[in-house]
Amino acid sequence: MRKLFFTGFFLTIVLPMLGQVYKTANKKASATTVQLYNNLFSILPKGILFGHQDDLAYGLGWEYIPGKSVVQDAVGEYPAMYGWELGDLELGATFNLDSVPFNKMKSFIKEGYQKGGVITISWHANNPVTGKNAWDISGNAVAAIIPGGSKHELYKVWLDRVASFMLDLKGQKGEYIPVIFRPFHELTGNWFWWCQNVCTPEEYKKLWQFTFDYLTNIKQVHHLLWAYNPEKFETEAQFMQYYPGDEYVDVMSFDFYQYGDPSNNSDFEQKLDKRLGILTSIARKHQKLPALAETGFLNIPYAEWFTKKLMKGIGNHQISYIHLWRDGGLVNGTGKYRFAPSQDHFIPVGRDPSFMDFYKLYISDKFIFEKKARELKLYK
Repeated sequence: MRKLFFTGFFLTIVLPMLGQVYKTANKKASATTVQLYNNLFSILPKGILFGHQDDLAYGLGWEYIPGKSVVQDAVGEYPAMYGWELGDLELGATFNLDSVPFNKMKSFIKEGYQKGGVITISWHANNPVTGKNAWDISGNAVAAIIPGGSKHELYKVWLDRVASFMLDLKGQKGEYIPVIFRPFHELTGNWFWWCQNVCTPEEYKKLWQFTFDYLTNIKQVHHLLWAYNPEKFETEAQFMQYYPGDEYVDVMSFDFYQYGDPSNNSDFEQKLDKRLGILTSIARKHQKLPALAETGFLNIPYAEWFTKKLMKGIGNHQISYIHLWRDGGLVNGTGKYRFAPSQDHFIPVGRDPSFMDFYKLYISDKFIFEKKARELKLYK
């Protein structure tokens, strides 16, 4: 087949020859974005992309060392997915809420893309009413920034800054780098100003739809895949209660972390299995990509958590990716917490007990890291 240099519309003509076509929510999505989306569907039977937040930026005891990676340090190979965070960009800050400079972040995003990896970006935006962080739930913030609200014009300024950042993400040939964008996540919790306890389903849907329409139609950002991402849910109805509509969503995902002592109960893997069953069923119905957008066990005190908890919970569910949350590095002070195994000097014996278990996950045929992602040519 000839190389495809044209728009997403052209791809909808060519891709049927390769099998079912999955249409992006943005009808003007770039060719590279449409190609990635369809390839992510096609590889669902082949494995799960493995991702890690801020992987190239810092880890325990280090920061901003060229070529260094938390995952690569552990297993000798980079992840297939790289997560980043935009919080504080809306304020015009030069670095995000985790102290990563946005100019460095752009370079890391380009580096991960050049490795053949997938980029995902979350946004813990500050409370637009109080000026405090995303965890301040006062002030009816969602009602204030949707059309007609008192802070609506401010919110458009915030979106202008998000658009500017996204439009600066380009590959070596000048193409826009596709991004799985995950705003207003964990909405079924009660800790963010956009969560269900301080926001009605109608308000949330209006916020999502306006954000999508503004970035897509006004700012002409056509390389985003939009991820809808609740946290806790036990039924399909709970998952879908705040859903903004198929025409506004590409990825269906959720966040789920281990808490408590996993050595004496099986709650995590049982709930993970149940929720993945609900998720994959809904995703099939709506022809959306299913994923586990955030997971992990803080400091991994249970040495076999990766195989006996995470992998057991995932079982045979076909999902696009899993994403471990970030490690605490020097950039944010203490450098004493992690979600991925470490071999750095903060661990007394030089290697934490979960390392070998993580290596078992790595060598299994269930997960995709950098080398296989390259072979799969996700952008071609």
